[in-house]
Amino acid sequence: MAFVALSAPLLLSACGSETTTTEAPYSAQVANASQVDINLFSLNALAKQPEIVDCTLENGDDAQCAKLVLKYLPDDMQIGPFCPKTLDDKGGIWDWDGTKAGLYRLDKVFLSMLNEQGYTFYDDDGTVHIVDNATSKPTVDHACIQVSEDRDVKITLLIPTTPVMAQKTTRLGVVSKVGIALAGVPIFSDAPSVKQTGHLPALDTCAGHVDPGGWYHYHGTSSDIDTVYAHAHVDTSCTNLPQDPAALFGYAFDGVPIYGSVDANNLMPTDLDECNGHTGTISESGISAYHYHSSNEFPNLPKCLKGVVAKNNFSTTAQAGVGAHPPAGTKITRNEPPGGRGERPSNMVPPGFEQAAEKLGVSQQKLMQVMRDAGGPEADLAVVADKLKVSEAALKSALPRRPEQ
Repeated sequence: MAFVALSAPLLLSACGSETTTTEAPYSAQVANASQVDINLFSLNALAKQPEIVDCTLENGDDAQCAKLVLKYLPDDMQIGPFCPKTLDDKGGIWDWDGTKAGLYRLDKVFLSMLNEQGYTFYDDDGTVHIVDNATSKPTVDHACIQVSEDRDVKITLLIPTTPVMAQKTTRLGVVSKVGIALAGVPIFSDAPSVKQTGHLPALDTCAGHVDPGGWYHYHGTSSDIDTVYAHAHVDTSCTNLPQDPAALFGYAFDGVPIYGSVDANNLMPTDLDECNGHTGTISESGISAYHYHSSNEFPNLPKCLKGVVAKNNFSTTAQAGVGAHPPAGTKITRNEPPGGRGERPSNMVPPGFEQAAEKLGVSQQKLMQVMRDAGGPEADLAVVADKLKVSEAALKSALPRRPEQ
């Protein structure tokens, strides 16, 4: 039996991760696991001093976590460009998944190619359709999305200090939570496809952009993104983060370090697993531990997570977007992004969810938020049931059936 999780627009707007899990042979602490070093994070990004706190992992284990409270953007970081103003300008980048798929600079050549495929992002005079969909809604079928910042937003993350291997590998889908860069910028997996929404949420040349909630985040291993550009023959470079293919980029949400595309010997590893990880020497410490590597293809991030993440590991004070939990009494002035192409606006409750919430004895808002945080359209219902403190059977019974395709 199939069930509706959330509509596509809800995935695009908020959410939490789209993930799947596969069985792994064991659950154990990673041998020689490296501890997360909270002193490595940029002070320019921190709203509070980082600390080590007690936390609970998703498998129920008690653990220690690094607690980081971040600003909407590090003080010293310059971001952009995102959308080009006209066809004569150059913007950021986009990983196109249609005909002639590949990584492109946002410029006249790329936008003209999309026009030939039926996606027109500009007027007859060459002016690009640019929309800040946090404050306004597109009036055209295809807009380049460039979201404004919200300087008041704070982001809170929990990262296990010592990785624990999971019984199931968590595969990362669209807008899945990946980790945190040492620069103090959250990391997420693939951005939503133009083919799904009709709109293009432009990335800058460091593979980052602003969430609907107003905070900046990466969609790639930005400290090694120039390696990707060289491989894809894209004439650009990252300007807000030093490039070093051997450097530690950050930590995944399971506490496992993420490095660039080369190992301690300055060679690209040949023994990486399905998550782009392996056990090997970590250059800073000289110890052998499991860690992830980036690659020379976009998105150059881990494809899945091997370890267990902490419960309630990501939240923001933002009015919209991923992990949004605005303080009580906040006046909501920002929108979730539209689904495009006639889809239901993302702030509308999908059919049947009002009745489902009533059956489960929870509010619509609570049900929607938990579904989003558990994976949007591909929400893990076991996780949702646990969060709502109901049985998985009761949840499945209450949720509306997914329409037959």
